[in-house]
Amino acid sequence: MQPQSATSARTYALPSVKFQSVATLIAVAAAVALPQVFHLAGAAMGLGTMIGQTLLPMHLPVLLVGLLAGPFAGLVTGALAPIVSFLITGMPMAPMVPFMVVELAAYGLIAGLLRGVRLPAAVPSPLGWLAKLVAAQIGGRLVDALAIAVAVTLLGNAQMSVASVWTAVGTGLPGLVLQWVLIPLIMFVVDRHRD
Repeated sequence: MQPQSATSARTYALPSVKFQSVATLIAVAAAVALPQVFHLAGAAMGLGTMIGQTLLPMHLPVLLVGLLAGPFAGLVTGALAPIVSFLITGMPMAPMVPFMVVELAAYGLIAGLLRGVRLPAAVPSPLGWLAKLVAAQIGGRLVDALAIAVAVTLLGNAQMSVASVWTAVGTGLPGLVLQWVLIPLIMFVVDRHRD
């Protein structure tokens, strides 16, 4: 077993193509199923079916697979999840699908790219994963804002505005907090089992 400082400082080689493929399939399935579970739970608890906008369940598997399996798995999961979900469940609404594809693909890609970033040995593993997660979240939101700006400017899409990105951040704050707790915890457990 390596000491904690070595755990924080190590780099992570990309997993096998088989692992990446299986992880992608599982993550896409989870990204389709989790929102449905949250919608049903929200309806059952009287919170409404739009609880997904608050808890961001589709984001969890995308960010997690990027950190676990790398940029290809993150990118593919992020791009496929909204499309597969729309085809199976009708959610998200059709006008939102392209924006969610861009945003979630960016989350997965950035998380995957940050997966192997070497942090100083003094940074404990959970804080390192949290830093990578927050960077991926910020990057994904910036890409989403850029996609919306292009849609508004070049395509004349008056239904969207860049300000809606910041509104979504406020609405989704409980989901962000959930991600900040769960994902570093899961990655810390994975790190412990790698030793």
